[in-house]
Amino acid sequence: MTESPEVSSAEQVHSALDQLGPEGRARVLAVTARYFSDLDLAEEVVQEAMVQALRTWGQNGVPRVPEAWLITAAKRRGIDLLRRDQARARAIPRLGALQERAPAPEGTGDPAEAAGAAGAGVGNSGVDERLGLFFACCHPVLKPEERVALTLRFLAGMSTAEVAHGLLVPVTTMQQRIVRAKRRIRSLGISFEIPARAESWQRLAAVQRVVYMLYAEGFARSAGRAHTSDDMTTEAIRLARMLRDLLPGSAEVTGMLALLLLTQGRRPARTDDAGRPVPLAEQDRRRWDRGLIEEGLDLAQRAASSAGAASYAVQAAIAAVHAEAADVESTDWPQIAVLYRMLESYEPSPVVRLGRAVALGRAQGPRVGLEQMEGLAEEEMLQRYRPFHIARAMTLEELGEQEAAASSYRRALQLPGNTAEDAYLTELLTGLVGAQVPE
Repeated sequence: MTESPEVSSAEQVHSALDQLGPEGRARVLAVTARYFSDLDLAEEVVQEAMVQALRTWGQNGVPRVPEAWLITAAKRRGIDLLRRDQARARAIPRLGALQERAPAPEGTGDPAEAAGAAGAGVGNSGVDERLGLFFACCHPVLKPEERVALTLRFLAGMSTAEVAHGLLVPVTTMQQRIVRAKRRIRSLGISFEIPARAESWQRLAAVQRVVYMLYAEGFARSAGRAHTSDDMTTEAIRLARMLRDLLPGSAEVTGMLALLLLTQGRRPARTDDAGRPVPLAEQDRRRWDRGLIEEGLDLAQRAASSAGAASYAVQAAIAAVHAEAADVESTDWPQIAVLYRMLESYEPSPVVRLGRAVALGRAQGPRVGLEQMEGLAEEEMLQRYRPFHIARAMTLEELGEQEAAASSYRRALQLPGNTAEDAYLTELLTGLVGAQVPE
């Protein structure tokens, strides 16, 4: 039932819009984008619907289902715009068919009163429309940086300035990136429909990769002053939770969420008071977030025992072994080495082999670890990978080979990284040989 005009104060209207949250706004955008097959137009008319809501709800009352009202208002506004702009309308050939199949209601009444409106944001198949938006924003034809930007902008609901700040690029650069990405979606005819089941599973990997990239960038910044970005890691976890809500039967989505939670559980101990990184071996595990750890362990177990478990489920299992250990010395390193071997069957990358090398070094001694790393030294990817040179430096230092360790620390400092980590590595290097640090 619609409230009387008298009780819908400006505060109540703003509260109703705030309660939508980023997930509700993403649903409204997803339905509208799917309707018009045009992300640019959808964003424009959803914003106008929000403005219209501020004006109309104060006079007519807050509708029973605000999402449904916004979707209807956005569709109606979009059709009005297209009628006035024939050139733009011709670029949306599916509009006529969509209108015929699911026309936007006429009039200004509360669409929540219409049959089926309570299911706003949920398609006829019962699947949340945000899944289609996920697949469109993370489409394989888009560049990786475009996928990340679109996901943050339209699924996380961040402003362009917030996305730019999070990804450490100028706002104008981000504006251009998002505009190019939207143009590419339109020109390539990328659909906002949820793909057929078989294609969904194939494209899910690209979606997960974007969420994982967001988390990885927040976990250890590739530039800037801070070592971590809690905003980015928190947002990545929220997106992973959203994805699991949309695809609860996916072992890999469950595994990815478990991995992120187990990693995030260590966050309170990962930096010191000055913001510099604290290695795993030196972390005070009493500061770990046990709530996140316990949730992650439960999900990791579910993922491992589910059909379709693969890369993320294995990575979650590795994180679980770390989380269950009292300290580094009592960690089951042989099991971690075995898990890395399993992971390599899914991801035969030098980075995975580096993880196994570190685990073998812990299990069988630093000399074994170093031999494994030396076998990877010619990998082009690892030559530009700062964690490889840090791991090699620490292993050499453990073996008492200080000059070689210093050389690896210097190489690490030459590669892109954040200022906080630079300070930490410089301190280690200075402690080794009092060496002159390269600028």
